[in-house]
Amino acid sequence: MADRKSRRTRARRRNGFLDVLNGLLSLIVIGMLVVGGVLVYGASQFYGDGPLGENTVFRVEQGSSLGSIAERLENQGLIGNRFIFQIGGRALDKQASIKAGDFNIPAGASMDDILTEITEGRPIRYAVTIPEGYTSWEVVQRINDDSNLTGSISSLPAEGSILPGSYDYVPGDSREAVLAKMQTAMSEAVAEIWERRQSDLPLSSPEELVILASIVEKETGLAAERPQVAAVFVNRLKVPMRLQSDPTIIYGITRGQSTLGRGLRRSEIEAATPYNTYQIDGLPPTPIANPGRESLEAVANPDDHAYLYFVAAGPVPSDGHVFAESYEEHQRNVARWREIEAQAAAAAERDAQAAREAIEASEAAEAEGETAGGEQ
Repeated sequence: MADRKSRRTRARRRNGFLDVLNGLLSLIVIGMLVVGGVLVYGASQFYGDGPLGENTVFRVEQGSSLGSIAERLENQGLIGNRFIFQIGGRALDKQASIKAGDFNIPAGASMDDILTEITEGRPIRYAVTIPEGYTSWEVVQRINDDSNLTGSISSLPAEGSILPGSYDYVPGDSREAVLAKMQTAMSEAVAEIWERRQSDLPLSSPEELVILASIVEKETGLAAERPQVAAVFVNRLKVPMRLQSDPTIIYGITRGQSTLGRGLRRSEIEAATPYNTYQIDGLPPTPIANPGRESLEAVANPDDHAYLYFVAAGPVPSDGHVFAESYEEHQRNVARWREIEAQAAAAAERDAQAAREAIEASEAAEAEGETAGGEQ
């Protein structure tokens, strides 16, 4: 009797344990199914097509966190759930790889597509481009005109302190920061080029290299001519002869803050000013523009020739110049230039007269037609 009771008690205990075990297993299975379902749902949301209806540009600010980006993406309708985006970004360990800039996001982009774009893609390129020969005033105007930059430039940078070229930036960067890049580039370029200069240059400092390079920059727009033009001025400094460069006079008048818009007057050529290289010996006190690398290189390593003079070869800058060793030869070149200039002026006047006559004929025909119509 006692044995039967003991066996029944043990059986009930085993059954109770099995019931508990079955319950735990059921909970585990249910939990796994729930977790699996959540993971499947999350993956479908993360890798599936997104809600964006058209291509758009998304901006990532410098220093943005994964969480702040996820919030902005959801608010702008690029993704459906910020938390899934965050969890996916952390699971893929992408939070430290986020780039700043503007990114092109195509219509229907998944969360994974967007995350890949802002961590591995190339931001849209924004740049300020400074042409060779711009004055510092012109550079500041161009930087100020770029609405993607912030802040203001507090003072006009020194003439010749900026290296022309194209400078990338991220929207929201400050104008002062972009200007600092340009000035750092110039300092580095001048130091490097000065170290490789010809040993017998009549220049005593990198600053003088920049001054002469700025004159070369304003005298010719043809890259192939720069070493020739630079050599003319170097030869003059060695003789010594005055540089006699018109652009220096113009800079003395405008200080690089406007164009002269006319030819030089005799009184301006004869005026004794610090920038009038027809009146002063040697170089002007500062650069007259921001020279490019090619002009700096041309002055540091000019051509080897004996030319002391040059004059325009044709009516447009692309025609270049003709060079001469003697004043007599130069005078002959000047006489040819005056003939070319007169011919160009006459041709321009003929074209203008032809245009006037064509307009007059057209107007006369219209007037006669209106008269004939009125008589009918």
